[in-house]
Amino acid sequence: MDELNVQTQISTGSDSNSEESTRNESVPLPLDKRICLVGSVVDDSVTCRAAQDFGVPVITSETGLEHVADVTCTTVFVLEDFESCNFKQLHKPPHRILGAVALQQLAERKEKLPNNTRPLYNLAMYGVVVCFTGFRKKEDLTRLIPLIHHMGGSIRKDMVAKVTHLIANCCGGDKYQYATTFKVPVMSQSWVTACWELRRDLTLCATLDSLIITHKLKPFFGARVCFVGFSTDETTHMHDVLEANGGQVTNIDDPLCTHVVVDESSVTERPDGPPKALLVKAEWFWASVQNVACVEEKDYLFDDYLECVVSPGRRDSHAATPSGSSRRKRKRLHETLSSLVRNDSPAIHKRRSSVSDAGLLSVSGSFLDCTASPDKALLDQAEASTVETPRKNLSPRQQVFLELIQTESNYVNILHTIMTMFKSHLEEMPESEALLNNTEMKIIFGNLPPIYETHSKMLEELRWGSAHWSEDTSVGNILLKYSNDLLKAYPPFVNFFEAMKEMLLLCDQNKPRFHAFLKVCQTRPECGRQSLQDLLIRPVQRLPSISLLLNDILKHTSKSNPDHAALEKALSAIKEVMTHINEDKRKTEGQRVMFDIFNEIDNCPPEIVSSHRSFITRCEVTELSDGLSGRGNPLVLFLFTDQLEVCKKRSKAFNTLKSPNTVNGFHSGKASAKPYKHVAMMALNTIKRVIDIRETDDCQRVFALVTRDHQELKEKLFSFTMTEEDVDKACFLKTLCRHIANTAYSADAEKFLAYLEPHQLDIDTSDVTMGTLSKAFKFATRTRIKVGRAFSFNKTPSKLKRAMSTMMSPFGSSTNITPASQLANMRLASYNNINELGNTTDSGNETPSGETLVAPMSVQPTRKMKCSSLSVTALKRL
Repeated sequence: MDELNVQTQISTGSDSNSEESTRNESVPLPLDKRICLVGSVVDDSVTCRAAQDFGVPVITSETGLEHVADVTCTTVFVLEDFESCNFKQLHKPPHRILGAVALQQLAERKEKLPNNTRPLYNLAMYGVVVCFTGFRKKEDLTRLIPLIHHMGGSIRKDMVAKVTHLIANCCGGDKYQYATTFKVPVMSQSWVTACWELRRDLTLCATLDSLIITHKLKPFFGARVCFVGFSTDETTHMHDVLEANGGQVTNIDDPLCTHVVVDESSVTERPDGPPKALLVKAEWFWASVQNVACVEEKDYLFDDYLECVVSPGRRDSHAATPSGSSRRKRKRLHETLSSLVRNDSPAIHKRRSSVSDAGLLSVSGSFLDCTASPDKALLDQAEASTVETPRKNLSPRQQVFLELIQTESNYVNILHTIMTMFKSHLEEMPESEALLNNTEMKIIFGNLPPIYETHSKMLEELRWGSAHWSEDTSVGNILLKYSNDLLKAYPPFVNFFEAMKEMLLLCDQNKPRFHAFLKVCQTRPECGRQSLQDLLIRPVQRLPSISLLLNDILKHTSKSNPDHAALEKALSAIKEVMTHINEDKRKTEGQRVMFDIFNEIDNCPPEIVSSHRSFITRCEVTELSDGLSGRGNPLVLFLFTDQLEVCKKRSKAFNTLKSPNTVNGFHSGKASAKPYKHVAMMALNTIKRVIDIRETDDCQRVFALVTRDHQELKEKLFSFTMTEEDVDKACFLKTLCRHIANTAYSADAEKFLAYLEPHQLDIDTSDVTMGTLSKAFKFATRTRIKVGRAFSFNKTPSKLKRAMSTMMSPFGSSTNITPASQLANMRLASYNNINELGNTTDSGNETPSGETLVAPMSVQPTRKMKCSSLSVTALKRL
C-alpha cells in the first residue's frame, strides 16, 4: 500500500529520539540553564514549587519574548499550553519549551531538565517509539507527529526492533504483518488524539492497558468486504461481526471492495469481482477475528485453494445415452444404483458442496481417516482391500464386523480431532492469549481423554482381528476386554454432558475470540464442517451404535461358534453402560416429542421411543415407487437421529367417515383413528445414498433413497416427491445426509448425497399429479370397496339385509332370481351417481348399450371384484 514518507513530516532528522536530535543541533548548548515561567503559569503555585526543585534560576515573564534574544544561557520556557500565539516565537534555538505538566512530572521523578529540541508538554509517551503505515493524506501525519513529540514519544521511519507501537490506518501491509507477527500493538490514530485530550493529567500513561485495548486497531479497519456463497443467517451473522471489528459491508460490484470472502463449501468457481479485491476463504475472516488482527491473505487465497483441490476431470459430467429399450434402461438403472454405493465416485451428475472433499478422502472414504501415520495407512489399505472385495464373497457376519471397524475408525478419528485441534491447541496457548480458563477447559474437555484412550486401544485390536479374519474370530472378547474401561469412561462424560454443553454455548456466546476459533476449526476438512458441539455429541451416540452392530453380528453367529457366548456378554456389558444414558435422556424435551409422534402413528413400532434417539424433522411426500405403500400414496417421513419412520397419511375424510361400528356419530368402544399409519422404519445406516433429482418442467421436488440391508445383496430404490411448499428440499436432504453420516461416524456428509437427471432413474410424475376431483374419485372407489366388504353376504345379519333392501334399487331383471342372486344384483342407491360418472364419455353421453354394466358392490363371498379402483386412464375419460 502506498503511504506518505514519514521522513518528510519530521523536521529535524530521520529519527526523532532526543539523542539524535541533540547531535543534529546547529547551535551548541550553553552550560548554564534557567527556567522562565510564562503567562498564567506564574500564578500556579504547584508549578512554581516544581521549578525551584531543579536548582537553576527561575524567572517570570508575561510573554517571554524579551528573553529570546539572550543566548548567554539556555532558557527553558514553561507554558500552560502549546496553542498560544507566543508558542511559535519562543520555539527558537538554543531555548527549550516545556509544558507545566512536564515540569511537574520531571520534578516528581527527580530528573534533570531535558535537552530536548522539541517542545515537551508531558511525559505520557515517554519511551514510546512509533512507526506509521497506511496513511495516504499528508494532513493526518502533519497533525499526529507533533502531538507524539509533545508527549515525549519518538518516531521511526522503518519497522525496526526498537519500535514499540505501530499506528496504522488500514489492516494490511508489510509493517502491519510484522507487527502482528512479533506482537507489536497496532494502534489507531485515535490513540494519539485521546492521549492529547488527557494531556493535563499528571498520571497519564499512553501505554495503559485500558487505552491500548480501547484504541487498538480493529482487525478489519478500512476494509470493505462482501460475502459470497453463505446462507442468509450466516451472512447476517458475519455482517454483524465485520462491523463490530471495524469493517464495512459492501457488495461484489463495489469497485472499492477490498476483500471477497467465499464459502468454499458451496462455491466451486471463481466469482467475478473487482480486480483489486482479494478473494479469500471464510477461514481468513474467522482467523482474523480470533487473532484480533487481520491475518495475511496470501495463506487463505481462494484461487490457490481451487488450484490445489479441484481437478478438471472431477467437474466433467456424465451424459447418459438415452435408450428406448426397457432392458437397457434396467441395466443403466442397476449400474447407477451400484455405483452409488461403491467407495469410488460414481460417474454421474454429482455436485459436491465442498471441493476440498476430493483431495482429502482416504481409501476408506472418510475425511477423518487421513493421517500421516504409516502404520495406520497400511491398516487402512488392508481394510479398503477387504471392503472392496465383492460382497457375495463375504459372510454376513464379516460384513457387519467390517462396518463395526469402519465406524469405530471414524469415531476414533473424530475424538482425535477434538483432542488435538481443539483441546491441545487451547491448552498450548500462552496465558496472556488464552481463550478459556482452566475451569472452562475442564468442564468442556475434562471427561473426554479416557474415552479416547479406550477406543484407540480397542480399534487396534479390531483391526488386527480384521487382518487375521476367520469365522472363529472372537469379536465379543475384544469388547469384553474393554467393557470395564468403557464403564468407567462413559458415565462421567454422559452425566455432565448437559453441563458441558451449557458451558460450551456460554463461552461461544460471550467470548468472540473463542467463537472465531470454533468457526476457524469448523472450516477445516478434519471437522467435516461440523461444529464442536456436533462432534462432542458423538460419544453419547456411539454406545447405542455399537450395541446395534453387535446385535447384528450375533444374529449372523451360530450358537456353535465360540464367539456367540462372548457376544452376548459383550452386549450385556454395553447395555450396562447405556443405562446411564437412558436415565438422562428421558428427561429431555425431545423424548416428549417422540411420545407424541408414537401416539399419532397406528401400529408404530414401540422401539421408536428410545433414550438415545431424538426427533429431527418431518416431511410430507408422495411415493413415486411401489416398494413402500404404493405409487401415488401420500406419506410422511419422520426423521430421527438414527431412523427414518415412513407413515401413510390418512385423509381427513377417512378419519371423519362413519363406519358400521359407529352409532350416532360416535365410535362404540373404539378410539378414533390415528392420523398416520406405520409403513416402514428404515435405519439410517441402511440408506446408502440420497439422490437429489434435478428440477425439470415435468419433475419437481423429487428425490430418491437407495437402501440396502446387511442381509440383502441388491439395492432398493424408493422415490418421492415433496408436497409441502414450505419445506426446502435441499435443506431437508442435507439434514438427512448429515444424520446418515452421524450413524456411520463419518464427518463427510456430502458423500451420501448425489445428483441425477430424472431419466437416469426413469422418474415420471405425470400420472401422480392428480387434481382434487381425481383424488376424490380415488377415495370414493376405496370407500366403495370397504363398504362392500363390510356388507358382504356371509357377514351381514339377516335383519340388516332386510333393512338394506329398502335402500337398494334393482339392477337388471327381477325374474327367476334367488335371494342370494337378488342381493348380488343390487346396488346402493347412493352410488348411482358415481356409477353413472364412471360410464359416461367426455361429452356427457351414456356408455354404448353393448357395454356390460358391473355392479359397484359385490355381496358374493367367492366373487372377485372386477373394478377395485378407477384407473387414471378412466379418470381422463371423465
